[in-house]
Amino acid sequence: MIRNVLIALVLFFQSGSFWNAVMAQQTGGFTARLEAALKAANIPGSLGTRIRNDPAFPGALAKILGGDLYLRILVDKTHPLPEDYEPEDLAVLAYKSYRAGIADTMMLREKAERALEEMAAAARADGIVLTVSSAYRSYSYQAGSFDRWTRRLGLAEAEKVSARPGKSQHQLGLVVDFGSITNEFAETRAGRWVKANAGRFGWSLSYPREYEALTGYSWESWHYRYVGKDLAAFIDTYFGGIQHYALVFLYEWERR
Repeated sequence: MIRNVLIALVLFFQSGSFWNAVMAQQTGGFTARLEAALKAANIPGSLGTRIRNDPAFPGALAKILGGDLYLRILVDKTHPLPEDYEPEDLAVLAYKSYRAGIADTMMLREKAERALEEMAAAARADGIVLTVSSAYRSYSYQAGSFDRWTRRLGLAEAEKVSARPGKSQHQLGLVVDFGSITNEFAETRAGRWVKANAGRFGWSLSYPREYEALTGYSWESWHYRYVGKDLAAFIDTYFGGIQHYALVFLYEWERR
């Protein structure tokens, strides 16, 4: 009797029924977590449908979660960085294929600088020179910048165009402001080229036009964050190219 029971158990564990049951349990857990993250992140229905129906999404998500945390970390008006956060691998911009728009020394994390150079070299091959006008900003620098904008515009308007200290993506050392730091950049050859090609090199526009209510900031056609090629493709494929949707979704996924 006991022998027959053991044989039956062995056959069950070796059968497809057992592994199908395991996979169903795992899939059910993934689906529940996915639905919770989509809801918490307020992902629009059309994007949510795209994500749910693509069998490649779980693998793409796993690849993103296995990378550098700071490439995907959410930094916005309600998710600040610590006052003492400063990247350990900041490199002074050497102005190789790209050039400087201001005289001040500027820095980026090493991987972002390499990606900037790769993108700038491709732009030069197309007859376009990319000009960097702002990069890494410390917590204290951003405090001064926000104070200047507040004195100039008043608090309500300053909140639309400048981040409070700790709430600026620039503190990550992964952000570049291009050109004149005005939306005139969008109409220049450089602006059009960057918009069309940035994702290929791992860069993503942070504050797109008509998404002010979502991001909390006015359109900034010049402000690009390095997220890496995998995450840039993830943003474009599953989140309609809207960086904020993707970063909020990832934040909500990881906190569950």
